[in-house]
Amino acid sequence: MWHKHDKWQWNELQMSEFAEQLALRPQRQFRMSSTSRLLLPFLVSFLLQVPPTVVGLVRSPGPAGWILLALAVLGPLSLLLRRRIPGPVVAFVAAAACADFFLSTQDQGPPYIALAFAIVLSIRHGARVWAWIAVGVCWVGTVTVGVVLGLNWHPARIAITTLGILITFGIGEALRTRQEHYEEFRRAVAQRKQSEVQAERVRIARELHDVLAHSLSQINVQAGVGLHLMDKQPEKAAEALASIKETSKTALDEVRSVLGVLRAEGGQDPSAPLVPEPDLSRLPGLVASVTSQGIDVTLANDVTDAPKAVQLAIYRIVQESLTNVVRHAKAGRATVTLTADDHDYTVVVDDDGTGLIDEATGGRGLLGMRERAELLGGTLDTSSSPLGGLRISARIPVKEHDS
Repeated sequence: MWHKHDKWQWNELQMSEFAEQLALRPQRQFRMSSTSRLLLPFLVSFLLQVPPTVVGLVRSPGPAGWILLALAVLGPLSLLLRRRIPGPVVAFVAAAACADFFLSTQDQGPPYIALAFAIVLSIRHGARVWAWIAVGVCWVGTVTVGVVLGLNWHPARIAITTLGILITFGIGEALRTRQEHYEEFRRAVAQRKQSEVQAERVRIARELHDVLAHSLSQINVQAGVGLHLMDKQPEKAAEALASIKETSKTALDEVRSVLGVLRAEGGQDPSAPLVPEPDLSRLPGLVASVTSQGIDVTLANDVTDAPKAVQLAIYRIVQESLTNVVRHAKAGRATVTLTADDHDYTVVVDDDGTGLIDEATGGRGLLGMRERAELLGGTLDTSSSPLGGLRISARIPVKEHDS
């Protein structure tokens, strides 16, 4: 039964996944076309400025009216060039807006809408400095000239225009900040997805190495036994061939299961066999397969229960350790000891072989075992064994996985 807190966490998880999908979705899927975004500011400013200016010109003909009409047309038209030259466009529109301010009265004509679009769009297109300097210089110059000439401008008109300019800059800066945060979020999500893909590749490579190294080692030994006993003891040779058949079948199933993850886009490949992940219950069979190759292996397992991830890691560590015993140690005896207490699961594999002269000679097998332990918060060490060969000991903390 869910608690309210659990339900809230589940909703947060859903929202996070939805945000990631939305961020990774190509922007063209939920944005208007490039042409529409180019034309919309022009059309809006043109329709809001030109028709009222024409009406004013009809009512009060004169040179000033024609200049106002030209300014009402040129401002929106210049917005069509904002992508190529956003800086000069905002400077030109700011100058045109100031000229319009001088020629019109408080009750004559609409506000210069093109300037609002020019400010917001120039900030979004990277001409932020142009916008602040051009608009600031033009507006301060306009007010200064008006005061010097003694023009009868109502203070409310100056205050409203100044407030409108500041609000427009605020909108532009907010949109720019939002876009930067969105792009940063997209990059972070894409980087995390890439890291997850890389981690999955490493995991699959580790699984394939463990499966193939152990299975091929067994097959190689059993094939040698079969060839040696083919004439003298045909029944033993037949047993070796049967073991090769069983080992190869199991290995092929595991390899196909792992590769099925790579082939399937949405999950497990349906054509791949469903092979359960190895756990502690398969350790006796693993030990028996190594014993059949002439190495005396003793298993002492005191771990009765553990999380699946821990069981898989323990199995693979034991499997790789025994594979190294068969392939490299030239050992005749090995022991596998599994213990658990309140703090750690412990795995110790000893052999009486040649030992490990240099840790670098451990190759991918030793590195893979250490990675498995560290992924679960544990450690893996190598040292000399009391049996005379190599000791591999791994510790995986209990509290990291049990709840």
